[in-house]
Amino acid sequence: MLRDDDPPARQVEKLKRINKVLIDRIDRLEESRGSAWSMFQAAVALEQEVLARTRDLERAMADLSQRNRELAVARASAEEANRSKTRFLRAASHDLLQPLSAARLFLSALADTPMDDHQTELTDRLGSAFESVEQLMHAVLDISRLDSQRIEFNRQPVVLDDLFRRLAAEYAPLAEAKELRLTFMPTGAVVESDPVFLRRIAQNLVSNAIKYTQRGGVSVGARRRGGMCWLCVYDTGMGIPAVDRNRIFDEFQRLTHDAGTPGMGLGLSIVRRACAKLGHPLSLNSEAMRGTVFRVGLPLVEDGVPQPARPRDPATLTLRGRVALVVENDADMRRGYEMILRDRLGMVPRMAGGTAEALATMGEEPPDVILADYHLENGDTGVQAIESLRAVSDRPVPAVMITAHRDPQIARTCAAMGVDLLEKPVRPFELGEMLGRLLA
Repeated sequence: MLRDDDPPARQVEKLKRINKVLIDRIDRLEESRGSAWSMFQAAVALEQEVLARTRDLERAMADLSQRNRELAVARASAEEANRSKTRFLRAASHDLLQPLSAARLFLSALADTPMDDHQTELTDRLGSAFESVEQLMHAVLDISRLDSQRIEFNRQPVVLDDLFRRLAAEYAPLAEAKELRLTFMPTGAVVESDPVFLRRIAQNLVSNAIKYTQRGGVSVGARRRGGMCWLCVYDTGMGIPAVDRNRIFDEFQRLTHDAGTPGMGLGLSIVRRACAKLGHPLSLNSEAMRGTVFRVGLPLVEDGVPQPARPRDPATLTLRGRVALVVENDADMRRGYEMILRDRLGMVPRMAGGTAEALATMGEEPPDVILADYHLENGDTGVQAIESLRAVSDRPVPAVMITAHRDPQIARTCAAMGVDLLEKPVRPFELGEMLGRLLA
């Protein structure tokens, strides 16, 4: 501070120091103000940047939302197209399998008549052609169903010995034509699966084994291991190279390009799809020039349960003179059933086109068995026919539902009614065996 008694020089010196301090303070204030201004400007610039980025983000979110809506519309369209394809294939399969099934019945009836060698060869070749068409149609329908997101399975106990018996009857002629041994080992195992798709899995494995085996044979059996039952299909074929063991499960893949080997290469693709959907483990082992074994793991329901003996030859079944009431709206199918039931099985067939006609045809005496097609005319169904015929009978009449649709709901309905289910095209041997079992 300045004092009045200080000398002028001292006062000047003090003033200089005070002035310097003031100047420093002013400089610091200027710097602070400049820094604050810079910070303010930076904050304004940052706010502008945030607003710009927010607008960009909002536009991106709007674009994403629009794309999601477009994707949802595209997905819904694809799902509807897939459902439409499935509905079309199901409807088309019925219309296609109906005449095909009638043709197979007529061909079987023709094969039962006396023929010379040339006629026998023609009927055999016709049978092979029908078999190829059936396999291709079933393959397309199976793939369509297995690719559907809304597929339902009808899981229930399946007696493997019954499955083996049906497969043996179905594939014995094919194995005999190639001079191969086809062996099914007896088993008492009962497993849990969808019976329709389990049969398709086994059919494709057995058919594939016979197709690629030139000498020796094919054996089918069941092994219990690790709390499961493994369905095993062995063959003595060429074997599968390691590099091909994944490829063979793709569509249209075959081990050889031999024109003499039938098929489109769809069987193992169906096996893999069905096993994956059902949760059945699938494995294979193979050795070059020694053979291959495919294994499918199935959950056990019961083990070692004795099964009643089943007759194996329709000719030995006690069907002669038994009355079968057939409810079928297609005239060709009715004629085919009539020929097979009367001429091959020795039964007395009665024919009806629908529920009302069946009731009128039955009269006072109920038939021994009812055969009903699921889809009849004008909303009428085989379910209504069987229920109506049973309602006016004095006893529970055995019945078989015949359909071209592999619908789990139909299978559940038949199971609840105690009705056996048979898929088209109808095989006379299988029909005779089923009727013999029902009437035994």
